[in-house]
Amino acid sequence: MNSFLSFVKKEFYHIFRDKRTMLILFGIPIAQVLLFGFVITSELKNVQIAVWDKSNDITTNQIINKITSSGFFELRKIIYNEKDIEPTFKKGKIREIIIFEEKFAEKLSKEKTAKIQIIADASDANSANMMVNYTKGIIADYLVKRNANIQYPMQIITKERMLYNESLKNVYMFVPGIMAMILMLVSAMMTSISVAREKELGTMEVLLVSPLKPIQILLGKVTPYLALSIVNAIIIISLGYFVFEMPILGSLTFLMTETILFILLALSLGILISTVAPNQQVAMFVSMFALMIPTILLSGFIFPIKNMPLVLQWLSALMPPKYFIIILKDIMLKGTGLAFVWKETLILTGMTIFFIVLSSKKFKIRLE
Repeated sequence: MNSFLSFVKKEFYHIFRDKRTMLILFGIPIAQVLLFGFVITSELKNVQIAVWDKSNDITTNQIINKITSSGFFELRKIIYNEKDIEPTFKKGKIREIIIFEEKFAEKLSKEKTAKIQIIADASDANSANMMVNYTKGIIADYLVKRNANIQYPMQIITKERMLYNESLKNVYMFVPGIMAMILMLVSAMMTSISVAREKELGTMEVLLVSPLKPIQILLGKVTPYLALSIVNAIIIISLGYFVFEMPILGSLTFLMTETILFILLALSLGILISTVAPNQQVAMFVSMFALMIPTILLSGFIFPIKNMPLVLQWLSALMPPKYFIIILKDIMLKGTGLAFVWKETLILTGMTIFFIVLSSKKFKIRLE
C-alpha cells in the first residue's frame, strides 16, 4: 500500500511540474467555458439596421422607436431610395432594412391595413430568420397595445411561458455541453498520453519490475487525473453558477456523484486509447478526433439529435456525453433526482464497467 501511495504521489509531482499539462488541465477548460458563455451565442443583440420611411408620420416613428428601444436592434442608417438598398448591404454592417410604405398611418387608420417590407441579409440564414421573427414580433406587440381598447366579437388570447429557462439564455445549454466535452477530452486525453509516455520513453518496463502489480500501476496513473478532473468539474460548475448565473436546482451531491461517474468513464476510455497508441502524438490524435468531434456533433450539445438522419441518431446513442448532458440539464435546470435520470445513469454505469474491464484486459495483453 505504501508503494502504491508513493507511486500516486510521484504522479502528482510529475503533473504539477509540467507547465503544459497544467495549462491543458486548467487553462484551456476555463478559457473554453468563458468563450462559449460570452462569445458563442445565437441571441440577437445590437443588430445594425437601416430604415426607409416613405411616410415619416407619427405611427412609423413610434414603430421605429419601439424596434430600436428593444435592445435587439440599433438604427445606423436612413435610406431614401431603392438604389441605396444593395450598396448598404454590401458594406457588411447593416443586417436588415425596414421599409414603410407611403401614407402608412393614413392607410392603417382608414383601410385597417398598411405594409412594411423587411429585407434581411440572409448570408447567415439562421440569423436572418431570427432577425425577421424578432422584428415581426415587435411590430405585432405594437399593434396589440395600440388596439387594446378595441372590442372584438371574439378573441383568442395566447400566453406563453418558458419553463426551466424563461429568459432563453444560450449559456444554459452551453455550460452542461462544455462540461461534458472538457471532462471527456481532458480526462481521456491526459490519461492516454500519460500511459503512452511511459511506453514511448521505455520506462513502463521499469514500472513492471517494481513491486507494484499492473493493476496498481493502472490505478496509480488514473488516480491523479481523477482528482484533478473533479477539481475541473468544480471550477466549471462554479463559473456557470457565479459568472453566468446558471442555476443548480437539484442536489449538488447527486450532481457531483454523476460527474465522478462520467469522469471514471472518460478515464477508462483514456486507458483503452493508450493500449493502441504507440506514442503520445497518436494518443492525442485519437483522443481529439475520436472523442471531441463526436461529443460536439452527436451528443446534442449544439445540434438537436432528433433533427439528425436516423443513422446518426443510432450513432449518438453510443456517445456517453449525450447521457451526461441530459443528466446535467435535468439536475441543474429541472431539479430532478435519480428517479428521473436512472436510465441515463444506468447506461453510463454499464459503459464505465465495460470500458474498465476492456481497458484492463487490453492493458495486460499489451504489456505481455
